[in-house]
Amino acid sequence: MKVITFVLETQQPVLATSFQGDPNSDVSYPFIPGSMIRGALIGRYLQRHGLQDTDILTDETVRRLFFDGKTRYLNAYFYKEQQRTLPLPHSWKKEKNDELSKDKSDIEVYDLSLYKKELKSPKPVGEYFWAKDGSDGILYTVNRRINIHNMRDRRKGRSLNDKRDPKTDEVTETRDGAIFCYDALDAGQNFQAVILCENNDVEIIKSLLTPENIWLGGSRSAGYGHTKIQEISTPENWDEVGISPEEKLKNRETFTVTLLSDLILRDEWGQYVAMPPTELLFEALGFPLKLESCYTKSTLIGGFNRKWGLPLPQVPAVSAGSVFIYDKIDGITADLIRTLEAEGIGERRAEGFGRIAINWLNESSFYVKLPDDEDNSKDSPRLDNEYSRQLAKQMAERLLRQHLDTKLLDKVGRTKLSPNAMTNSQVSRLLLAAREALSMNSRQPIDALLANLTKNSMSQFKRTWIDGVFLPEKLQQWLDNPVKIWKNDIKSVSIADVTVELRQELALEYTLRLIMAVAKQAMKEKD
Repeated sequence: MKVITFVLETQQPVLATSFQGDPNSDVSYPFIPGSMIRGALIGRYLQRHGLQDTDILTDETVRRLFFDGKTRYLNAYFYKEQQRTLPLPHSWKKEKNDELSKDKSDIEVYDLSLYKKELKSPKPVGEYFWAKDGSDGILYTVNRRINIHNMRDRRKGRSLNDKRDPKTDEVTETRDGAIFCYDALDAGQNFQAVILCENNDVEIIKSLLTPENIWLGGSRSAGYGHTKIQEISTPENWDEVGISPEEKLKNRETFTVTLLSDLILRDEWGQYVAMPPTELLFEALGFPLKLESCYTKSTLIGGFNRKWGLPLPQVPAVSAGSVFIYDKIDGITADLIRTLEAEGIGERRAEGFGRIAINWLNESSFYVKLPDDEDNSKDSPRLDNEYSRQLAKQMAERLLRQHLDTKLLDKVGRTKLSPNAMTNSQVSRLLLAAREALSMNSRQPIDALLANLTKNSMSQFKRTWIDGVFLPEKLQQWLDNPVKIWKNDIKSVSIADVTVELRQELALEYTLRLIMAVAKQAMKEKD
């Protein structure tokens, strides 16, 4: 088995459509699928050999190069710092409040396939690709380009209104003009692709990688898909995760399988399912396996057949990054692991599906960070005219409010009157005072309520607590410094060179909304 690696540098946005988004949008995968690379090379091969109008499956060489699984076209993942990144394992979790930001350069991540202690509030790390950097990991995301398009009449070169009956105003002919959105991989990024082939096919495949300019994906006539092939090489002793099979057998208490690409498999009745690949592994290894635990997600896989001009049937699959932990297998050898990883498992392996890593990770906890921002030294784009600056400010304020709305919901879910010694009438008084304060954007109505409570009412307020503090004192703390409630969770928002900070007035508004929500919640619980 020989390995050919090469880098795809996007010259234009690339649209590798997935099943995300709504019907009026196409959202690209965060990588270039192996099926797309294989399709482009099939097109080159047929053109050079004059096979466009023949049944290519009758040609033995075509079957071997593209269809029978002897040659495998792996997904082209984001390539940075001379490393091909890989999907983030789903077994990686972090504590809920740990977030990477400018103020926090790294966070601790726990691999639950190895970490035996229980986390307080485990959350997924996020949608990233990653690469190893010493003992730490670096998280990467791909840049995207979002463009809005409208359908046009091919002859007139513009969209047309629907044709209507002049008497009844009914639509007699529906014409183009629909608005749709493309969310594509942005230009100027590198993705490393890998082709696994037989020794005798290396030169044939390398010849298909020239010339360097190639077009991939959809909407090529609309300014998408131009890519350059660079850095073609045939490395020896290549391993997808950079660890030898011998190392993977050392000091292991379990047998762990991590998916490096989506996995398509069928159950015993021939139906496509998203389930642990226990039977496939048993057939490949010859050893029975007992599943201890797994961390998985499912996805839908489709595609497009250019020969038919039709989409492929959609099937469920186990998503890349899924981790399956089995009991330790005695007797497994490095050669078995090497063969299993090279062959992969499941269906459509020629298109890069079913790539796996055995006993890949061996650290239960470690730190991850974002890459150094190469654009930090560059000035933000400057908006010169006042209209643009006002528009940018409005956009930033709306984004800031969206973040505040999200945190408000989170705080309401975690903030309760406990114990609650107040009657519903007293809670209603607090709710009305907070509503009046919100309309005035002033704390005065709540201060007036607390100052004029009768002895019995004050007793109810003081016997009601929030987070271990009695209610009147908690309300004073919130109103004295409303920014403090939100500042740890809410950062400033920048659009170009316009930055919007969390102001005192906005913090007070959301603090009053928090008081109202807590009061409403208390009334419902009383009922």
